[in-house]
Amino acid sequence: MSGERALPEEAAMQGRISGRPAVIDAGDWKALEELLEKEGQVLLPLLDLVERNERAIDDVIDVVGRTTIEALLKLSAREVVGGPKHEGPPHEREIYFYGSQRGEVVLSDRKLKVQKPRLRRRGVGVGGEVEIPAYTQLKRGGIAEHVVKLMMRGVSTRNYEPTLREMADTVGVSKSQVSREWIEASAARLEELGSRRFDSLDLLVVYLDGMAFGDHHVLSAVGVDTGGHKHVLGMAPGSSENYQVAKDLLLDLIERGVTPDRLRLFVIDGSRALRKAILELFGPDNPIQRCRTHKIRNVTDRLPRAEREDARKKMRAAYRLPAQEGMEKMRTLARWYETEGRSDVAASLREGLEETFTTSRLGLPSTLTRCLVTTNIIENPNGGVRLRCRRVIRWRDRSMILRWCASAFLECEAGFRRIMGYRDLWVLDARLQELARQADRTAETKAA
Repeated sequence: MSGERALPEEAAMQGRISGRPAVIDAGDWKALEELLEKEGQVLLPLLDLVERNERAIDDVIDVVGRTTIEALLKLSAREVVGGPKHEGPPHEREIYFYGSQRGEVVLSDRKLKVQKPRLRRRGVGVGGEVEIPAYTQLKRGGIAEHVVKLMMRGVSTRNYEPTLREMADTVGVSKSQVSREWIEASAARLEELGSRRFDSLDLLVVYLDGMAFGDHHVLSAVGVDTGGHKHVLGMAPGSSENYQVAKDLLLDLIERGVTPDRLRLFVIDGSRALRKAILELFGPDNPIQRCRTHKIRNVTDRLPRAEREDARKKMRAAYRLPAQEGMEKMRTLARWYETEGRSDVAASLREGLEETFTTSRLGLPSTLTRCLVTTNIIENPNGGVRLRCRRVIRWRDRSMILRWCASAFLECEAGFRRIMGYRDLWVLDARLQELARQADRTAETKAA
């Protein structure tokens, strides 16, 4: 019946009748297992070798794997030619078998030498080698992706080669080859990250934060959509304290779909350059939340160690209050430090104070504000990037840093979960829409 899958024994019978191998769904491993059990005589020689321990199981798997690949190449060649190889020259065929030659296929962790058929096309002016589809696909392989995964786990190019399984006829993978594979693969990931479009994403929150790699800095952005899903938006080489770097990153996001025609909440570490770039490119109506953790650290770092915990507790208590009451507590604390002759501490408390209470003024539920009052959402993947790049001891240039960071960011993104309190993001969405309406009314009033 059309659309029904043949049972393994039926497939085997069809193969014996037609003279061609049975076709089995590659994903139906159970059916393949049953077929091998049914036609188990082909495995008996291997079983005998294993039971007598004459060959290690890895060697047996190697032999079976190479034999299977070579069989697949012959099957693919038959499909191209239109039938099995004939004795003598088959003049009636446009494409014909032309001996065999050694070749290489790429597995996930190594290259493997195989014997493959050669095909040629008959005819004047069109004669020449014909590719075998299966060989073309297997030659591409997945070694680049495997290199990326190993590098992201902290395996350096110098130590890569010993991690590969040694097999008798396996082609060696040199340090220089791994380096080339890594450069190409990481460059592709950087291009992938830099070409993402966000037109279809309704982003509510944008987090911005910087990372340092020796003397180099990278500014990164992570967004949260209305469903609470996190997305790596982009990167720019340079410090978060550099206005031009911040502007370049935001301009790039705008070009890729994070347009200023929708109000969003921006969460930053307190950088004045970031704040200036946001206000210039996205407008003053977008609320900005400064990270409270950074604010507390900036204040307490100016105090003697014995006094830091007390100041930390008072500031955290103030942040738990409603916006106006909490800001008044902070101002009172600043005045007290001023009377104690610590004007630097008082100035640090007052600087950007209102923006540390932005989410409180918006009246967002506590289940949601936990993720919105700090830059932890972006600092976590930033920490994952640092962890994956920790073995690099010399950064040659910015291009190298960006390639590594892009690869690490995409690895981190694969494990992203929705933010805590995502079910209450509709409240933030409603508040942002209300702010947009207020801004429109103000603009209309000024125009009138």
